[in-house]
Amino acid sequence: MSHIHLIGGEKGGVGKSLVSRILAQYFIDKGLPFAAFDSDKSHGSLIRFYGQFSQPVDTGELESLDRIVESAAEDTNRRVLVDLAAQTQEGLAKWIDDSGVFDVTQELGIGLSYWHVMDAGRDSVDLLTSLLDRFAGRLPLVIVLNELRGDKFELLTTSGQRERALSAGAKIVSLRKLPDVTMQKMDALSTSFWAAVHHPDRASTGLGVLERQRVKVWLARAYEEIDRIGV
Repeated sequence: MSHIHLIGGEKGGVGKSLVSRILAQYFIDKGLPFAAFDSDKSHGSLIRFYGQFSQPVDTGELESLDRIVESAAEDTNRRVLVDLAAQTQEGLAKWIDDSGVFDVTQELGIGLSYWHVMDAGRDSVDLLTSLLDRFAGRLPLVIVLNELRGDKFELLTTSGQRERALSAGAKIVSLRKLPDVTMQKMDALSTSFWAAVHHPDRASTGLGVLERQRVKVWLARAYEEIDRIGV
């Protein structure tokens, strides 16, 4: 069955594009057919790192958003990955409601999930609250605790929104910490995760032997989290 994965979080800098890249690499490594859409108009990571699979999408244009569902309908075994830029959730929500997206995807047998990527701050909790207020029980939710943006998520627990999300059927995954300097080196040379793990040339990837090994371990742990919830 085809499945649409919406990667959001609304707030800038929480790691939405990073999660999208991990999922894209996961699909490639697992041999799962997929298509990708990138809504970042200025520096889209999916188009930058996975251009052969990706195309731009304008969340302000209904016909552009329609292509997401159409792509999933074209191939019943395809995953469709959508990297949502900051402050695009309102346009996406309006499209979902006004276009009857839940009814259409159910009729066509297309799965649909929203990945809410969080840092450890209050804003991410408040945005989760708004998301649950609008879609709890209707839109399957995956909460991503991004430890690259903070490793203490007590605010989520004490707010009551973690339990509320779980009660609504949400799944929770953790993205472990990776040294900032390693990620910065990869970004500076546009090093893909595949190259970081497999390419031995330091001049090409910017990474030493043990740095490449740390990326390999980190990526394997991320894959374990994805395997646990299923995609």
